[in-house]
Amino acid sequence: MSTKDRTLNATATSPALYDDSRERLDALSGLSQRLLELARDRGATQAEVSCSEEAGLSVNVRMGEVETVESTRDRGIAVTVYFGRRKGSASTADLREESLVATVEQACAIARYTEDDPAAGLADASLMARDLAEFDSWHPWDVDADRAIDLALACEQAGRDADARVENSDGASLSSGRSLSVYANSHGFVGGERGTHHSLGCALIAGRGDAMQRDGWYTFGLASADLESPVAVGRRAAERAVSRLSPRGLRTGDYPVLFAADMARSLIGHLIGAISGGALYRGASFLVDSMGTQLFPSWLSIDEKPFMRRGLRSAAFDAEGVATRESAIVADGVLQRYVLGSYSARKLGLETTANAGGVHNLEVSANAGGLDDVLSRMGRGLLVTELMGHGANTTTGDYSRGAAGFWVEDGQLQYPVDGVTVAGNLREMFTRIDAVGSDVDPRSHVRTGSILVSRMTVAGGSTDGG
Repeated sequence: MSTKDRTLNATATSPALYDDSRERLDALSGLSQRLLELARDRGATQAEVSCSEEAGLSVNVRMGEVETVESTRDRGIAVTVYFGRRKGSASTADLREESLVATVEQACAIARYTEDDPAAGLADASLMARDLAEFDSWHPWDVDADRAIDLALACEQAGRDADARVENSDGASLSSGRSLSVYANSHGFVGGERGTHHSLGCALIAGRGDAMQRDGWYTFGLASADLESPVAVGRRAAERAVSRLSPRGLRTGDYPVLFAADMARSLIGHLIGAISGGALYRGASFLVDSMGTQLFPSWLSIDEKPFMRRGLRSAAFDAEGVATRESAIVADGVLQRYVLGSYSARKLGLETTANAGGVHNLEVSANAGGLDDVLSRMGRGLLVTELMGHGANTTTGDYSRGAAGFWVEDGQLQYPVDGVTVAGNLREMFTRIDAVGSDVDPRSHVRTGSILVSRMTVAGGSTDGG
């Protein structure tokens, strides 16, 4: 292992400074109790408080020079009060007593002038979490600005040195952050969470003039020890940029489309958006009244796993204090449930699924091996490695996005493809999934491998290729 390869891990194992995170969580808990007391004294029948602190460091370098160094430290307090079914909210970042009082009074004033909403109110007290376990999400990194700059420079230099065709750079960046948060409500629930996140990335430009192609790579983790080395990230970025040189178009037609793992998770994201409470009770989803419906092949399952050790979205409770639980969203291809907080659940006549604030770790079942295996299964078609635009309509399910990637013949990459559009309807795309690979991208809480859709329309505008 080279000196550059060792730099990140050496930093990760350096002695840590004194960790006062638990004391700070205790202080935030005390602050939340004071705010709840102020709300109760002013006649609120229910109240909830969120308090948070965040701190971070980020650096950006380009062409061997430092561009930006930013250190951040933020805090926030949000108070929501209920007078029966009337709701008011206010926020502040000022911890002085007079500011806290004014914030609560502002929330109360708003509530007194709002209309009754039958769905408003805290989640049911019986659903509050009792076990407030942590899931190995706290790994502060004592990296200072000078060290962060050195790591980012090493990453960019490794990429620029990897291939002579890399002639320019969009830069490299390193970021490290930590956050503390407390949620408390008038049911007596108080829950604290602490988490860290770290990333290192690089974007490079290969070729010259009109033939230039840009691509990159990044690594992300809750602990710095989980990150790839700067050299590995830079070299991967260079490899990806160079692989895109001399792209071709495709003849418009219907082809199999394989979404690389980091692109495939967006398909799962579209599903979650369509089965989320807000879209459902507004009727703005193509999956209204679809619980119990076969949406996917019978071998496919999607499970929510909020208790994963060092999971990127692990939690014992949701944004309303409701206890999370492991459960299936899709089992044997059938939609088992929606994704609901208490408000949307009441609007739909259902019960919260402990998803206020979003889903936790999702795991998509695989029926194939790594990327090479899925390419072999596809045989001939388009591998998508980049998506552009936001062309997914949650209301209708219509899907159309700009794409780039590689044309595949006999399970082998043939040449890069650019300037194409992949289109279909999400409901049909879900049923046409032929394979999910085991090549899971660990940089997201949506843990899926590459996803092969047997047929989509690919608009390429070319008279040859494909």
